[in-house]
Amino acid sequence: MVFKRLLGSLGVGGPTVDTVLDPGAARPGGTLSGRVHLVGGTADHDVEHVALELVARVETEHEEYGDGEGVLVFDRHVVGGAFRLAAGEETSVPFAVTLPWETPVTELHGQPLGIALGLRTELAVAGARDKGDLDPLAVAPLPAQEAVLEALGQLGFGFRSADLEYGRIGGTGQQLPFYQEIELTPPPAYAHQVNEIELTFLAVPGALEVVLEADKRGGAFSDGHDALSRFTVPHEGPAGPQDWNALVDGWIRELVEHRASYGSHAVYGHESGYAGHDSGHGGHDSGHAGGGSGIGTAVVAGAAGIAGGLVMAEVVDEVGDFFEGDSDDEEG
Repeated sequence: MVFKRLLGSLGVGGPTVDTVLDPGAARPGGTLSGRVHLVGGTADHDVEHVALELVARVETEHEEYGDGEGVLVFDRHVVGGAFRLAAGEETSVPFAVTLPWETPVTELHGQPLGIALGLRTELAVAGARDKGDLDPLAVAPLPAQEAVLEALGQLGFGFRSADLEYGRIGGTGQQLPFYQEIELTPPPAYAHQVNEIELTFLAVPGALEVVLEADKRGGAFSDGHDALSRFTVPHEGPAGPQDWNALVDGWIRELVEHRASYGSHAVYGHESGYAGHDSGHGGHDSGHAGGGSGIGTAVVAGAAGIAGGLVMAEVVDEVGDFFEGDSDDEEG
């Protein structure tokens, strides 16, 4: 993807910049590479630095002011500087930066999930700074993330939506100030017990923490609430042959069983590693308020809008609004 604009804050005749990403989607914890192409303006300029910012459209919840959303910078890299850019000179700055392990996934098998991530280039020249327009950033899942989603699809779960929530999930090793939530509709086997399953991936070097949350249906005289469970697997999956469907189905059963066991007393957080498990409590903490067949026929079908052709249009409109709108309304 390429963007090009006259750097307005540097005045008429200032440098122009094109940022070009190498082809293909990046992956969490992987390398994002490309080049920043610069063309000098009508006069010489001293470039202080060239920086890249990773930004995300994040939803927020506030007890007093209600829900909202904003653009949040979640990573920054200085990739060039200082140097003199002569009038009319053309040069380029190559870059290769490492994405945070918790970088949200924006697509699955090439189909967008409705998550808006962007790369923004900042050029600092003689004390003035100009931040260019957002360049869309595509992030594909890690193998273990894809395997979990594949298994959920084969187990009959369907894709409902995906978003980024500002806040932290208690009891986890979360590093970013927000987390990705993928909402899934349950298959008939679980439809009488839960309305939806919410899935969050928290990756670290060498391992993937899978956070599953199931809403609890409320009865006529009681409110529903959420039950939370956490599981950990290596990026490459458990050692030896592994039936991912059986593993993930076991997670779901455990989640539902713990929800039923604890009733309406409290939100329950169950933490489990592959080889064993260790129970604990956890929950959400709001920052403002305090290529497989399974997924291809289920979750991706929902994400792509194959059934009805509506979801895809909504996803494109939502992401398009993010990159076409004002990018300066940063949060936090």
